[in-house]
Amino acid sequence: MCGDEPTQVTVSVVKEEKWDRWQKKRIFVREVSGKYAEVYRQLLEQPRVYKSKTVPFKGGPAKFGKNIINPQHAPVTQAIETHIDVLAPGSHGQKHGHMNSAVFFILEGKGYDVHDGTRINWEAGDAAIVENACVHQHFNADPNHQARILIFKAKPMFLFFHMMFQKTVEYPPTVAQPGWEDFKPEE
Repeated sequence: MCGDEPTQVTVSVVKEEKWDRWQKKRIFVREVSGKYAEVYRQLLEQPRVYKSKTVPFKGGPAKFGKNIINPQHAPVTQAIETHIDVLAPGSHGQKHGHMNSAVFFILEGKGYDVHDGTRINWEAGDAAIVENACVHQHFNADPNHQARILIFKAKPMFLFFHMMFQKTVEYPPTVAQPGWEDFKPEE
């Protein structure tokens, strides 16, 4: 029978994920090991300024994002994560929830969030807070201009303590708003 058995071939198909941040393996908390003096020296050698313009936006067509500071890319921190989101004119981001709270500073635009069913309006210059374990979604209310949001959260710390509830309830739209099919975030 040797040689007469069918050969099984496995074919892998690699599919590009638009929202790879939500699909790929990530580092939430890094190992910190070594002699104290060496670890301390390495910490002091880390940059203290990270240029957001060097990080490309990902996503689209409704929501774009770029991760600026997190344990995977910035060894100087283990406890916080910072990213910038841009919502295309008249669009919205994913409906989601997470255990950690978050602070959003609205850099540009006007819109609103829905937190556990309650609408909260915001505009450029405002700081908004998403409380722990809140299911929420961000909306750009301006049909003609983008909304730019800077987000700060202690997500890595929450994950370290196994407070891991995080779920996307609904992804951002995959079709652009009419008239905004070629929209790209402004740097």
